[in-house]
Amino acid sequence: MESELLKIRHSAAHVLAAAVARAFPTVKFDIGPATEDGFYYDFDLDHTFTTEDLKKLETEMQKLISQKQTFERMVVSRKEACKIFSDQNYKLSRLDDIPENEEITLYKNGDFVDLCRGPHVQNTSEIKAFKLLSIAGAYYRGDEKNKQLQRIYGTAFDSQEALEAHLIQLEEAKKRDHRKLGKELELFLIDDAVGQGLILWLPKGNIVRMELQKFISLELEKLGYQMVTTPHIAKLELFRTSGHFPYYKDAQYPPIAERATLENNPNLTCLELTNGLENGSLDGFLLKPMSCPAHIKIYASRTRSYRELPIKLAEFATVYRWEQSGELNGMTRVRGFTQDDAHIFCTEEQLANEISECLKLVKIIFKTLGMSDFKVRVSLRDPNSNKYIGNDESWNKAEEALKIVAQSLGVPYSLEPGEAAFYGPKIDFVIKDVIGREWQLGTVQVDYNLPERFDIHYIGSDNKPHRPVMIHRAPFGSMERFCGLLIEHFAGDFPTWLAPEQVRILSLNEGNTDYAKNVLQQVRAAGIRATIDANSDKLGAKVRKAELEKVSYMFVIGDREEEDSKVSIRSRKDKSIEGIQSVDHAIHLLRQEIEEKRLFL
Repeated sequence: MESELLKIRHSAAHVLAAAVARAFPTVKFDIGPATEDGFYYDFDLDHTFTTEDLKKLETEMQKLISQKQTFERMVVSRKEACKIFSDQNYKLSRLDDIPENEEITLYKNGDFVDLCRGPHVQNTSEIKAFKLLSIAGAYYRGDEKNKQLQRIYGTAFDSQEALEAHLIQLEEAKKRDHRKLGKELELFLIDDAVGQGLILWLPKGNIVRMELQKFISLELEKLGYQMVTTPHIAKLELFRTSGHFPYYKDAQYPPIAERATLENNPNLTCLELTNGLENGSLDGFLLKPMSCPAHIKIYASRTRSYRELPIKLAEFATVYRWEQSGELNGMTRVRGFTQDDAHIFCTEEQLANEISECLKLVKIIFKTLGMSDFKVRVSLRDPNSNKYIGNDESWNKAEEALKIVAQSLGVPYSLEPGEAAFYGPKIDFVIKDVIGREWQLGTVQVDYNLPERFDIHYIGSDNKPHRPVMIHRAPFGSMERFCGLLIEHFAGDFPTWLAPEQVRILSLNEGNTDYAKNVLQQVRAAGIRATIDANSDKLGAKVRKAELEKVSYMFVIGDREEEDSKVSIRSRKDKSIEGIQSVDHAIHLLRQEIEEKRLFL
């Protein structure tokens, strides 16, 4: 985000808080940061905000902005800050987060004072355009065990034109919302009885998923990958060795005790059981958060020669992560998901070529799906953090390899210290969709550490054991997240090769039903997904229904078509295929489009 825009949005958040303070004097404040798309502020208040409140708050904010209030930076002692916020318990708690050796800064505009590092604009008149957008619940510090506060979201820009363009984009995003379209098009379901964050793929949605899997499986076969399957659960000790437990503990489901452990220790308290599983004194299992430890065990199942490398193991692996309920979002943030996971075991000399190959695969996927606008993010470790495993030498080699490959891609890339995985640096792809939103998709990670932790090796040309380097890669990432983003990217109107229903056959009257059924059999025999609508509705109603359900093509059959053994084609996208065609030629045209994986965005 540009620094000036960040300052405008951060300042707008303070103006919002000042307006709320005037309207509701008993309010308690938490935080109000700028975000990628705007800003928000969290409030604790007995009154429940409404959309009418947002309108009133906007009016009050406009008054404050017109007063050209200066943002005054104040450096105070901890004692002074405690006195100023004596009746603001959340601010006092945030104050405790500031290390003793750091200065404490406040910002004042008008009669509103906030605990804040800044930055801000000079005065409120620099907030040229803003809008309050929505109200949501937000647990204090993101922890669902804490009190739920009220969060007001807004956005701000340096011009009214920029704001209006953003609001148009938001309206378009609402139309494309995968949660809305997923329900309307019967693609997926989330049911409380099953569990929040756990996706039920409905038949139509599962077609999209399986087509994507078939597509990438063919590419993997060309590149020499071998498909494997591993369990959904594994011994806790396996994840202790990998480091996922405890390094990744907060993002995992709790360990599961072995039945024998419970039977042999019937008097264990819950606390003793939890502590025993965590410290390793008791045996247990874990729903797998990652597949890499299992793939390492497959690699290590026999002696490997340098002549075999690179060894590429791939799996559509379902894994489980614990996400806070407030962070769940349809298919894009879930608790159980399937990764197009793969791990490459190679020599250091092969590393650069294998990384390049992984990146080429990601680019093939993006090009096929019309995602040509993307940038690359190289995620590195923070040298001052202790959250990483391994030694400096290994990290330096891995980071350098990724930087060199990123430079060769010919697309913009950025270095992001502190964003690496705990075991190695990575390259992430950030794509821009058709309405300008950015999404992180696809990842390639270089790992010197897990081969060391599991003590795996290969026999080199010198007849001595050597340590392989490991690459983790997932071009789609999560199939759930990727499909959710595809629904929004295409507005549910998938290209024909992905469409759940590629052809719907519409008979004009009951007398054409037998011929329509015969055409249906021919179309299905050609491997095209098709259904028939032979009910008594008028043609216009049948066409509207097919269009609403985003069927790619309609084959209309009346007396004339039946007499000539033809069909009348109606297309939702490719007008060049429309018209009356023989059944064989119609099938040929569709098969050609499907095999070429054409896009009509």
